[in-house]
Amino acid sequence: MLTENLTVAGHSVSPLHYINGQRVASSPRFDLHSPIDQSLLGQVCEGGAEQVQAAIAAAQNAFPAWSALTAVERKPYLDRFTFEIGQRAEAFCQLESTDAGVLLSRMAHGVVPRAMLNISWFAEHALTLQDRPIETEQATHLVRHDPAGVVVIITPWNAPLMLATWKLGPALAAGNTVIVKPPEWAPLTSSLLADCAHAAGLPPGVFNIVQGSGANTGAKLVSDPRLARVSFTGSVPTAKWIAQAAGANLVPCSLELGGKSPFIVLQDADIDNAAATGALMYRNAGQVCLAGTRFLVHSQVRDAFVAAMRGYVDKLKVGDPRDAATEVGPIIHPRQVERVQGFVECALADGAELLWGGAPHPFGAQYYQPTMLTNLRQDSEIVQNEVFGPVLTLQTFDSDEELVAMANGTDYGLGGVCYGEVAHATAIAQQVRTGFIWVNSFGIRDLAAPFGGIKRSGVGREGGDWSFEFFCDIKDVVVPKKPFRASFSQR
Repeated sequence: MLTENLTVAGHSVSPLHYINGQRVASSPRFDLHSPIDQSLLGQVCEGGAEQVQAAIAAAQNAFPAWSALTAVERKPYLDRFTFEIGQRAEAFCQLESTDAGVLLSRMAHGVVPRAMLNISWFAEHALTLQDRPIETEQATHLVRHDPAGVVVIITPWNAPLMLATWKLGPALAAGNTVIVKPPEWAPLTSSLLADCAHAAGLPPGVFNIVQGSGANTGAKLVSDPRLARVSFTGSVPTAKWIAQAAGANLVPCSLELGGKSPFIVLQDADIDNAAATGALMYRNAGQVCLAGTRFLVHSQVRDAFVAAMRGYVDKLKVGDPRDAATEVGPIIHPRQVERVQGFVECALADGAELLWGGAPHPFGAQYYQPTMLTNLRQDSEIVQNEVFGPVLTLQTFDSDEELVAMANGTDYGLGGVCYGEVAHATAIAQQVRTGFIWVNSFGIRDLAAPFGGIKRSGVGREGGDWSFEFFCDIKDVVVPKKPFRASFSQR
């Protein structure tokens, strides 16, 4: 039985589950490979029925005491949790860069600080929620956010640490107990989170990790009737299965899914600024759900925009994500590389024109050239479906009406970007059917603001009060202002 820690990028990390405050081994195991060079990082335990049942039981047993604490009493635990993440910042950076291919520089300057904030911000925000009064003529309504129960969190491989903590923060701060199912292709930083929780003194069973595949471990978790909530970020097909399995037990789900967001360049846009932002869509090798991947450019500025963006793209360095100069790293898995290449080949066979890229990158087997395709129909597969790789499409428009129809012409509605004169761009942004859209900017986020998509891009919102509305049972305690006496005439 596997018991020893793995040593990855010079840091020790457990390949075991974390259940009821202890490391738990299991068999079978699965191999974990680095997307950087396909090297074997080690073997990780695969959770089965025994581990799933143990984790749910542990979370159930821990719930009464953890939920009985006030937000004020839970906050010191979460503050220590935040501190422990910071103490292991270098390990988090190295591990996620090695097993998920995320740029090391982005981990250090963006992801790890955000992970810490995800815990501390929601711990602080929880203090504002309880007993919010609504005053009416007849009564005072004390609106409570009560803990829901056992929560399952399932995270994707493109941003494992950030998205795990983005969900963990409000779930724990609200008083729930949690089971995390990390991505099979990139589980290491979730395992390190368990060390942080343990060092922070979170009571046994409050935070649990069960590793494994979605088809095996994840399926066993989400179909259990003892759950109170399921929060999932990932693909549409998986979300449909999760919703069906959880729905059989009337377990509410939050689903943050794929995107096929428009990147709009109006005739009155700052072309150079839009082009510089456009090149950012290749970061994380295009494995970013909120990226604007469908470029919709006014026909009169099309050539100028293509030339400007090509200038920025040509300067992008593709390579080892641990190199500070690298701007585009590897694709997570050979299976995903095949998917990306398949999209490009099908588009070219269907008459698309290649503006740049279009092939694997010579740096390594899991690297792909930043790519842009044009001469596409609106119903083209690559226009309609998420690629999740460094491949963008470009279409042109001649009127605002045509633009809005194209922007709204997919089954997705997660994000968007609109460059142009502020009033014009804002007016267009308001007509795009999406969960959020940036005007003359990209990536501006705040934990207090709502995040999520419409249509096939998801169900529900995360962030601020919206996270707590999902992870809590909302209760109205009604206190009358005048003496109340029951009467059959009352309705």
